[in-house]
Amino acid sequence: MRKLLALSGLLVAFSVMAFAETYTGHLLDASCYAQSKMVRNCEAKVSTSQFALDVSGKVYRLDEAGNAKAADAMKTHADRSADPSKPATGAVNAKVTATADGDTLKTESIQVQ
Repeated sequence: MRKLLALSGLLVAFSVMAFAETYTGHLLDASCYAQSKMVRNCEAKVSTSQFALDVSGKVYRLDEAGNAKAADAMKTHADRSADPSKPATGAVNAKVTATADGDTLKTESIQVQ
């Protein structure tokens, strides 16, 4: 019986991972977007704490874990691209591996590009 339960648990865990997809788009400040409902002028910044992802016009909010991962990725990205001779680009592209739950992405990983 224990072996059956253990096997069932593993199958559930692997099936959840199998449904994860990759979403590529622009990171947004979710608070700004919630207020204005416009993607323009709501680009994510290093100080952003709640993130959303604009994927070809469809905006997904990141879950709590995704917000933490995005904040870390933004800080790393800012450290790498801190060249005072280059102007700030505004839009930040990201690749997010996640499972969609309505308009929320349950984030497994995020890469800021």
